[in-house]
Order: sequence, then C-alpha cells, then structure tokens
Amino acid sequence: MTVRGTEIAPRSFPANGGGLCQKGWTAGSLLTSPARLTTPMIRTGGELRPASWDEALAFIVARVTGIRAEHGADAVAVFGGGGLTNEKAYLLGKFARVALRTSQVDYNGRFCMSSAAAAGTRAFGVDRGLPFPLTDLAGADAVLLAGSNPAETMPPFVQHLRRARDAAGLIVVDPRRTPTAELASVHLAPAPGTDLALALGILHALVADGLVKKSYVDTRTTGFDAMWRIAARWWPERVERVTGVAAADQRRVAAKLASARNAYVLTARGTEQHASGTDTVGAWINLALALGLPGGEGSGFGCLTGQGNGQGGREHGQKADQLPGYRGIDDPAAREHVAGVWGVDPADLPGPGRSAYELLDALGTGGGPRALFVFGSNVVVSAPRAAHVADRLAALDLLVVADVVASETALCADVVLPVTQWAEEEGTMTSLEGRVLLRRRAIEPPPGVRTDLEVLSGLAERLGQPAGRFPADAETVFTELRAASKGGVADYSGITYDRLRKEEPLYWPVPSPDHPGTPRLFLDRFGHPDGRARFVPVDHIGPAEPPDAEFPLQAITGRVLQHYQSGAQTRLVPELTEVVPEAYVEVHPDTAARAGLAEGDQATVTSRRGAVTAVVRCVPSMRVDVVFLPFHFPGEGRANLITNPALDPTSRMPEFKVCAVSLSGSGGAA
Repeated sequence: MTVRGTEIAPRSFPANGGGLCQKGWTAGSLLTSPARLTTPMIRTGGELRPASWDEALAFIVARVTGIRAEHGADAVAVFGGGGLTNEKAYLLGKFARVALRTSQVDYNGRFCMSSAAAAGTRAFGVDRGLPFPLTDLAGADAVLLAGSNPAETMPPFVQHLRRARDAAGLIVVDPRRTPTAELASVHLAPAPGTDLALALGILHALVADGLVKKSYVDTRTTGFDAMWRIAARWWPERVERVTGVAAADQRRVAAKLASARNAYVLTARGTEQHASGTDTVGAWINLALALGLPGGEGSGFGCLTGQGNGQGGREHGQKADQLPGYRGIDDPAAREHVAGVWGVDPADLPGPGRSAYELLDALGTGGGPRALFVFGSNVVVSAPRAAHVADRLAALDLLVVADVVASETALCADVVLPVTQWAEEEGTMTSLEGRVLLRRRAIEPPPGVRTDLEVLSGLAERLGQPAGRFPADAETVFTELRAASKGGVADYSGITYDRLRKEEPLYWPVPSPDHPGTPRLFLDRFGHPDGRARFVPVDHIGPAEPPDAEFPLQAITGRVLQHYQSGAQTRLVPELTEVVPEAYVEVHPDTAARAGLAEGDQATVTSRRGAVTAVVRCVPSMRVDVVFLPFHFPGEGRANLITNPALDPTSRMPEFKVCAVSLSGSGGAA
C-alpha cells in the first residue's frame, strides 16, 4: 500500500491483487489518533505520569539491575509479538539472551501458529506457512480450508479461491456457517475439537476407495503403514458418530480432492488452537500426503498465518527454544554460530525457557520472573484464562510495556514506552508464503516517539552492553540478521535491502546474494535428511474439557471482519466500532430460548475459569450445542476469561478454540 498523510491506497501486489479489507482502509486513522501514546509514563503512587525518555530508561535499568542481583538473570522475562518486524523480533531475542542473559523469552505467536509449525517440521523437516507462492492457489480446482475464515480475516485472499469455487471444489471445515463457508460447495460442520477424527475419516475413505496416490507415497514419503494402522480404525460411519459429519460427505470430499487436477489442503487457527493441535494439523498433512499434494507444482499443503509477521516473527529468536534462522537453541553448532555473530561466548547463551502461557503463569511466583518486558502484545485480553494472567502481571515487581496505544496491558504497567507504528518505521516482514518484504517509512513519527529498535538499543547500552552491539538502524540490524541466519533453515543471508527495494520476489531460503530465492520449497525433496516427507501416526482424543451436566455447551472463539487480535487498535477506529461496538455471543435461537434469552439480551457465558458478558445474537445456522465469541474486546467482554489454558504437549499451544460452558440469562441456564 501507499500512504499520503492518513490516506491509504492499495497497490497492485500479487498477494492482495490491489485489495484491502476494512481494517486496511481505516488503518491510517490511527496515525493521528488522539489515543496515540507519545510520551513515556512511569507509575507513581498508583498512577501513570508522564516522564522523559532518560528518566524512564534509567528507572527501568535500575529496577532490572536490582531484580537480577537479588533473584538471578531468569527473574527478568521478555514477551514479544508476531506483528513485530523481523529486525525487532531478532533484536528482541538477542536483547533477552545477551543484554539480560535470561532464558525467559517467548511471544504471542505461540498462541497463533505453533501447532502448525510443529506439525510441518515433523512431517516436512521445515516449517514455512505456505511452501509455495500464494498466487498458485488461483490455479486450483479444489481447496480444502480447515478451521479458516478468510472471507472475514483476510478478505483479499479470497480472490485466489475463485477457480476452486467456480469448479465446485471449495471445501470448508468449520463448526460455524461463516461467510467463507457460505462460499463453499461443501461445508463440513464437525463438533468443536473433532477435526482430527474428520481428517482420519476422509483419509480412510480415500484408502478404501483406492484413491491414494501410491506412486507418490512409495517414492516421496515414509511411515504410511504405521499411520494407516490408526486411520484404519476410523471408518467414515464411526467418524460420523463422533463429528456429526455424514459419512457420505466424507467420501464425497475424498473423491473431490482425488479427482482434482490441482488441489490444496490449508489449515488455520480453528484446527491448531487445541491441546491436540499438532496432531490435528498432522492428520490434515497425512491426508495431503496420501493425495500426493505436497511438493508438486500446482498442488500442496499449507497453513495460513494469523499475524502481520506470523512467519518471520517465529524465525529469528523471540521464541523460547529458538535462535535466528529457525535454529534450535539447544543445538551446539547453532549456538556457536550465533554467538560468533553476536560476539559472545556460546556458553553464556541461556538454554530454552518457558513457553508463552507457562511464562505468563509463572510471573511473580516463587521460582518465576519478577520483571517482564512486553513488546507488541496485549496479553490481558489475548492470553487464555485472562483474569489469571492479569493477576500474575499484578504480582510483578516491574512491568514494562512498549506500545502504540494504551492497551489493557499497558494500563497495568509500571513503565509505558511509546513506539512507532507501521507507517512510521522501516523494516522487513515475511509473508505467509515465505516472501521477505521491505516495509518503508511513509511518514515521520510524532515527536517523542521512538522505534522499538531504539528502545532496545538504549536499554542495552544502559545495561552495560558495548556501543554498537544493539544497533537502532533497521538495515544495520537486518545485515546482522542475515549473518546470524546463514546456514539455518530460514536462511536470509542472500537477501539485502537493495534487492528488496527493487522488489525482487525473494522467498527464503536465499543462501547467497545471487540466489533467486525458493518460491516452491519441496519440488525436489523435503527437508528431512532422506528427502522424504513423514506420515505421522495420530489419533483422535477430543477436547481437553468435554461438556458435562454443569457446562453442557461448547464455546469457540474467533475473529470478526471489523476487528483484529486483541482489538487494542481497531477499537479506536470509529468506522469499525460503529459496526461492532461490543462483545457478543452467537447462539442458535433454540439454545437461547432454553436459557430465557432473545436477540439483543445480555447473556453470561460461564466456564470453570470465569464468565463473559455479551449481547446475544441469534444465528439459525449455529449448532445447538455451540456458542461463538469474538476475542477482540476488553473487560467483562473478554472471551479469554473463559478459555482453557490446557497445552498441546508438543507446541505448547493453549486450547483457545473449545471449552465447556453454560449460557445464562433471566430465564436460568442452558
């Protein structure tokens, strides 16, 4: 896009085809919003008061130094975000491990794509959301979308599904009849938390009807027999009893995918945000492998990212177990390489720390961090079991938040640091297809506002780091990132700002300055040493918290067209809040009636962790056993007051997408 003042115009770029969604059209209003933070603030006597940058940074460093001296390096933690640029994510991870010497660093991408990343790495040896250009989807005859609603969350994306839709090959798996499901030729509406069983049923139908791509399975994969020993037990009729999806529809989908010339299987948050999310994504990957899709031009498996830099944000070291270039922090060779770039002893780098929710849960406890830096996240609204997380923040000795606006988390902080927005800074982002893009500064930031890089640089020097070890210039940071990523899975070493300014389409890995990039990642081989993809045996176990007599309904959460993430920014845009001003709960009219509720009433949705107050919206297409809540709202409307922090054992992803609840109103409970 281009920006003139606060006016935004979309450019004709391959991914969006010249289109923007409502959030894009209105994003410019935040650039001059009176809600912008423009002055650092320090909490004094229980109130936040304006302060100078020198005073704020000196205050932070004095408190951090004292906490580290008393409790050790791991008493200070860092929490990042998937919307940060690559440069910010990289420098934040370096800041944690070098300037603070702490292992306690993670980010909100753990709440977004960690299950897909774990499943992709397990199956393919590499995690890249889409291992092919997004525009390849436009040539598909069939596309299966599992747990994705791009018609609301990424409207420009939908244009790439036009051919599949016209060919009656668009298949949507979602418990709700979403706007995306309305576009589909086939809508499968499984009970929440049963996607894995559904994928097994479709795979079973594929095998039983002789539709498996056997030549592909034999030459490009391993592990089919072990996988089949489990999938063989999930025939479509059994799956129908678990999911509610008709056996005939499962067989119809298997046949439709197998008969397509070009087909894709795509997953998103609805499939991943479960305590068994890694295995669930793995089940859809198994289906794609049996169809012979991954690694072929014109077909494939992919995952749709959920944040502005959802792909790049997880590649360069702000994750608890990761170093730049998508390297494991417990790999001695990786530690030696990155330490060499940073100019430190590999032995001085800490090991893996706590994952995002485990980190938040430990704040202020006996063995947990006593101080927390938050960059680019609003955990008071976005974390599961949100009231508990707010309590943990309140138990800290120091909370520092860098943000654009006074988010709910910023309002809890001891120090608030005002930072630049997207149009006011330079840096790179990596798209869901692995393409690295340069975001150029369009306007000057307001006086008194600094970039996150300047904040980290200033703090690091005050903490005793040599001048220049933490540069504040984005291009200088990126040059260092290139060196740190060299030889890693996500190798950026051949990417330069000059190449990006020329708009070269550079998809990682790009291992040398003359390398053209890798738009299609698996054409010749997969990322495992033998070059083959892995079928992984996975089995359905269901939600961590099934409904019962006390909590007979299941709540699912998600996004709406007008808002984004925790809503801290979109709730400040009048054009968006006029359409969706407050929290609501979608419910089937019969379910509402049983609770004594009608359209427009205030309802309470209660789980074992808390209660949400929301306005009733009666939606006849809803399952009678399900309610839906958007998670963009603060206060008593926080959907994450009720969500379950049960964690996936592999990815450590919380189970945002389903929990047992009751619905109550003036007529009692249902």
